[in-house]
Amino acid sequence: MREAHAAGGVVTGPNAIAPDRYVYYPGTEVLAEDEVRVVACGTGMPDQRRGQASACFVFEFGNGEKLIFDIGSGSMRNINALMIPAEYLTKVFLSHLHTDHWADLSALWAGGWTSGRPVPLEVWGPSGREPEMGTAYAIEHFLEAFNWDYQTRAFKITPAPGGITVHEFDYRAENADVYDHDGIAVRSIPAIHTGDGPVSYIIEYAGLKLVFGGDTSPNKWFVEHARDADFVIHEAFPGPRFFQEDYGQPAQLAWRACCEFHTSGPAFGKIMSQIAPRHAVAYHTLEEAHQELLLGIRSTYDGPLSIAVDMMVWNITKDGVQERMAVSPDRASAVPGPTRQPPPERGRSDPMSDFIKAGEWGPGFNAQNEMLDEHMRKFDLQDRDWRPSKPWYKR
Repeated sequence: MREAHAAGGVVTGPNAIAPDRYVYYPGTEVLAEDEVRVVACGTGMPDQRRGQASACFVFEFGNGEKLIFDIGSGSMRNINALMIPAEYLTKVFLSHLHTDHWADLSALWAGGWTSGRPVPLEVWGPSGREPEMGTAYAIEHFLEAFNWDYQTRAFKITPAPGGITVHEFDYRAENADVYDHDGIAVRSIPAIHTGDGPVSYIIEYAGLKLVFGGDTSPNKWFVEHARDADFVIHEAFPGPRFFQEDYGQPAQLAWRACCEFHTSGPAFGKIMSQIAPRHAVAYHTLEEAHQELLLGIRSTYDGPLSIAVDMMVWNITKDGVQERMAVSPDRASAVPGPTRQPPPERGRSDPMSDFIKAGEWGPGFNAQNEMLDEHMRKFDLQDRDWRPSKPWYKR
């Protein structure tokens, strides 16, 4: 099959392709063994908007592994646009538990279940100062809140994908191992943001060092452990004037939001000047603030820089960092993977009562019998035919 290319480079004839690809078409490029691709699936604020979701970055590694770092509200739409089979999107690393960093876990959990994920999700995240402020508590009560969703899908589809395995670790641990598998190592360091619990992540693979900051104000751990990284993602907020005039915050909150429990442009730049990454990425802002933010960053930092927008893509190798934008459909459908889910679990308690079942209208159901019979014969589903037990069923 011919690979997809975008315009660019010297075109050699009237019916020839442009050779230089300056955008990324999801699903068309295989990573080299020692390469990492990072896609910004959410770069904005808690009040996500149609053109910008809340925080989320998907890391794809040359060994085939894919890790999601934060999954804020609205970001699942962008993850879906990458057209990655759900069975490969099972590992989520949370920096903290603000909704703009984990609210779309529900969309990954349920959407992946209905689109073919055969296994449970796994979530890594920090403890809290008290147990009820930690990741394990959050996931336990997430599953309680979505119990109706779980019970109905478990009965109608299959139960295994509805599970979530939690790996909670001590938020106070410094440069501590939280994940080590198939050549990928992830370590955590404490972060400073509104309360105890948030962390940043150091990721190492194939001789590359990558950093995901989550939300944090300037802190000593980041400056020490992110030093000399190949690729660093760190939040960067515009100044208090923007938050007061354009974002509607009172003056007393505007100057604290930008600069007490977040990181401003000049502070971001100071951090990057100190740690000297091969490439720095600023995120967690709005596009209308980019010019102000850029001026603030450049007042203290003159190194390689991206100000992230949704669907920005970076390919990272020892030879360099390539930045592009992904071109993807707004209405991407689920892409099946090689593994099929098991069938429904026999003997599981039916969450639908006889009262509701008695309301089924037979003529509507029987109108589809010809179509269903053809499907049953094609896929040998005779022993799974759900219709004969219905009182309205007519052959």
